[in-house]
Amino acid sequence: MNPTPMAYLPSPTTAEIHLGPLPIRFYALCIILGIAIAVTLGERRWRAKGGEPHVITDVAIWAVPFGLVGGRLYNVVTDPELYFPRGQDWVHVFYVWDGGLGIWGAIALGALGAWIGARRRGVRLPPYADAVAPGIVLAQAMGRWGNWFNNELYGYPTTKPWGLTIHCMSTSGTRTAVPCSGVPGTTTVLGHFQPTFLYEVIWDVLVCVLLLWADRRFKIGHGRLFALYVMGYTLGRGWIEHLRSDYAHHFLGLRLNDWVAIGCFLAALAYFVISQRRKPGKETQAELYWPHFKPYGPDGTAAADAPESADSEAARQDESGGTETGGTDGPGEAGENGSGTKSAAPVAAAAADRDGTLPDTAAEAESAESGSTRSAAGDHRE
Repeated sequence: MNPTPMAYLPSPTTAEIHLGPLPIRFYALCIILGIAIAVTLGERRWRAKGGEPHVITDVAIWAVPFGLVGGRLYNVVTDPELYFPRGQDWVHVFYVWDGGLGIWGAIALGALGAWIGARRRGVRLPPYADAVAPGIVLAQAMGRWGNWFNNELYGYPTTKPWGLTIHCMSTSGTRTAVPCSGVPGTTTVLGHFQPTFLYEVIWDVLVCVLLLWADRRFKIGHGRLFALYVMGYTLGRGWIEHLRSDYAHHFLGLRLNDWVAIGCFLAALAYFVISQRRKPGKETQAELYWPHFKPYGPDGTAAADAPESADSEAARQDESGGTETGGTDGPGEAGENGSGTKSAAPVAAAAADRDGTLPDTAAEAESAESGSTRSAAGDHRE
């Protein structure tokens, strides 16, 4: 028998509302709100880096759908018995509003979508990832409230004052609390359990604060802030996973999510260390973009004064090959210099003419050329 604590945290008895015939799931609303938080915070941080507006939104158009698909695929692949039991319609695989998004798959496939979107936008992925890292972990905190509405992902029974009341919820039709015994009029309360969703919400908020502080204090760049996010999240997910009582596959005494968290932590740690040795400090504004890419201005046109990276500047110099040099002695000086490029005098005269004035040097050069031409013509007549 599950003892009733002196105090406890309540849970909703319904996971949706209806606007006429249209059901609105709270889980879906939490996911949407989390995405909005991540994009908004990411946009502010990207602009603070010196990036152009709307980049985070443009890339999110690719990252979000990929992330949703990846999160669902991970949940279906690791827990197929939840979707393909005997007699159940497999179409429930697509009911993402009922819950069942694995964060590991969401981050993995979402990163692929972000890479595609970033390449199309001319943005390097590491600085983009650093910009959105605090927003992503806040979005995860927001998404956990969807589990609260669904009365799911709780821990073992507890008598602590913060024990969470869990109701028996219907799994078909309208997701509302139903009698646990199946007898109408009896209690819908299953018991009081560890609020693991709340533990993760608190942990995610703390990780977000850590990331914002570390970014200001140490100027972390080149994707290392995202690696710090992965390490921080997986560290908390490891101990919270041990408190959960829902079904999970086990390997060598640990839940599957524990092993995934360990692997992600080690990979992020390795990236952090290697990146710090190869590219210490924070990226410059020019390093936010790929070479030869010119950011767009607020009016949608390419910015003429966009910062030029060292790579693009070197490539530009290689392409010019020194063909714009002037004043070279050699043949062809009357109209062109020795390298075959046009004389600077007509160019200077044309530039001055746009302002309605003609500098003395340009005027003298033009006069000298005109005199030379007239002299040559006179010689020809003689």
